[in-house]
Amino acid sequence: MQISIIIPAHNEAAYLKDCLDSFVTQTHVPDEVIVVDDNSSDNTYAIALDYAKKHDWIKVVQRQSVDEHIPGKKVVDTFNFGLRNASNYNLIGKFDADIILPPTYFESVLNAFQSNWKLGMCSGLLYIEKGNEWVYENIADKSHIRGPIKLYHKACFDKMDGLRPGVGWDTVDTLLAKYHGFDTQTLPQLKVKHLRPTGHGYSTKNYQAKGEALYRMRYGLVLTKIAALKMAWQAKSPKLYLQTILGYLKACFQRQKRYVSQEEGVFIRKYRWQGIWSKL
Repeated sequence: MQISIIIPAHNEAAYLKDCLDSFVTQTHVPDEVIVVDDNSSDNTYAIALDYAKKHDWIKVVQRQSVDEHIPGKKVVDTFNFGLRNASNYNLIGKFDADIILPPTYFESVLNAFQSNWKLGMCSGLLYIEKGNEWVYENIADKSHIRGPIKLYHKACFDKMDGLRPGVGWDTVDTLLAKYHGFDTQTLPQLKVKHLRPTGHGYSTKNYQAKGEALYRMRYGLVLTKIAALKMAWQAKSPKLYLQTILGYLKACFQRQKRYVSQEEGVFIRKYRWQGIWSKL
């Protein structure tokens, strides 16, 4: 199985070397790693280019974009830019530049895909540094495949028509994979170091975008309130709950474009409710 990895990178000079070192030392290196320098103003491009000169399976491309931070959309647009430069692949990965992989990451994930022909998405788990130890980044269940370390089977990726360009892309893709009959799996033995915790630099606008994403995924107001409450509880931020609901209502009044069809929305709501009832 051919593995192609795309790493969107904007001003990642502080982390990129450690990240790429962890790719180079894999027991099974990917067939291709494409670093997409997205309009960086630091040494991101120079660092990536240095690795590309030493390893012929590492490539670097540059993308010119706006300096404005657009949550979700910017990273997906950058990923898609890299995808257009990808070779043939069976597994496509979207990875962040601020992670350090354990040495057996791709070997283990490859074995998982080869062992289950229905597997559509797979990843390890993210850990952040607290004090002198690395602890699980507890912003999602351990069954959830996180955005910085995703691998998709091409059949699954094509069925769900790629990634949605906006906040929530790394939730709706999992739901669409299940809608199309694919399995998803996290491998708890693969502990990935996340050097910059999720939510770093989040603003009120980012929180409202979460609510907009829930609207675009056709959650409905009740499920949105439950999801917002869970996120606020995990983040210990009542403000997050209020801004998420505000974002949902704003998207509703603006009739923003949905991520999924009505039929897919019915499946998503049913799936989410089943998950809630199973925990009661």
